[in-house]
Amino acid sequence: MRYGPPFSPVEISRAQGAYIFDHSGRAILDFTSGQMSAILGHSHPDIVRVVTEQIQTLDHLFSGMLSAPVLDLAEALCDLTPPGLDRVMLLSTGGESNDAALRMAKLYTGGHEIVAFSQSWHGVTGAASAATYAAGRSGYGPHGVGTMAINAPNAYRPAFGSSDSQDWQAELDYGFQLVDRQSTGSLAAFIAEPILSTGGMIDLPKAYLVALKQYCMDRDMLLILDEAQTGLGRTGHMFAFERDGVVPDILTLSKTLGAGLPLSAVITSEAVEASCHERGFLFYTTHVSDPLPAAVGLKVLEIIIRDQLVRQAALLGQHLAAGLNAIKAHHECVGDVRGRGLLLGMEIVLDREKKTPAPELGSRITSRCLDLGLSMNIANLPGLSSVFRIAPPLTITRQELETGLAILDEAITIETSAV
Repeated sequence: MRYGPPFSPVEISRAQGAYIFDHSGRAILDFTSGQMSAILGHSHPDIVRVVTEQIQTLDHLFSGMLSAPVLDLAEALCDLTPPGLDRVMLLSTGGESNDAALRMAKLYTGGHEIVAFSQSWHGVTGAASAATYAAGRSGYGPHGVGTMAINAPNAYRPAFGSSDSQDWQAELDYGFQLVDRQSTGSLAAFIAEPILSTGGMIDLPKAYLVALKQYCMDRDMLLILDEAQTGLGRTGHMFAFERDGVVPDILTLSKTLGAGLPLSAVITSEAVEASCHERGFLFYTTHVSDPLPAAVGLKVLEIIIRDQLVRQAALLGQHLAAGLNAIKAHHECVGDVRGRGLLLGMEIVLDREKKTPAPELGSRITSRCLDLGLSMNIANLPGLSSVFRIAPPLTITRQELETGLAILDEAITIETSAV
């Protein structure tokens, strides 16, 4: 059954480190960490070991039972996060964790209205789907009452000001003017990605989250940060919100927490958790608090800290960004390079002056990269952007980055010469 973009033409048989291998044994460098998740690369020996050991002792339990891996991971996450993020629930997917966070925000505030960015992606389940605006809204009937969106501040395509002097504050002010005019007085939460990946790798400007948090506080609504892709070191900080000195009311983690295995978390304050519990909070799933994925998540945190991968992401990210900017200097179709750490975007355009998106060219470059041995992903939003989402494992080597950059440069050269 088809469930989204076309399937890749290659069949993958195994993966190791920063490489995946097709059925013929051909090595393909993975510049997307699978689905932006395999933050430690594929088949990391420590992860293989903990999965093997854990599945032999304790893999799944009745959902009301707790175990040492679950308790230890919850404690480790609270130790990593600042005060105000003191209670943890472990689930399976990003959409599921965002559903739980939004459900909690509604119960805690007594409101039902949820605001998100118009380029957001928070999942395809329930409330997460209602707060997703990048794609997938047509043809399914109405979403929940009270869903609203404001524009995300895209420095390359600013709605207010220019690329040289983007006025994101004015854009945010205007966005909340629209929210206030639409609201029935029942605002519950704003949910945001610090870097909107599917929406075109839009990196929120520094201090934007500070202003957004203040807007939420002024309206007694919660700020939920979805760090599915930005969490656990990828941006050069353990959590992307650390750059701005903002603590969300609720933090959701997924993708990177399981390093490719299905694991997600909802983290909030003791006060929010206690209030929701008193009001009968219910989010009871088959795999809530499962010990096997929790053991994996605990090992993921250990490896990231032990191997100093946050620092490595910052350093390798600088090298990768420099390489992408060098490609930009040689190819007119590269309009912009942006992002943080090892989560970068490269926008493909027909011409730099008009910044016209080039989805067909981007798709051809993607296919050519695969032919040459590099797995790339491009986010094509009709009429808005064509952006490569580049997120290699934090364990990638500098030489592997150089190999990927060389293949990308060659693919662009071939496809632009063919026009």
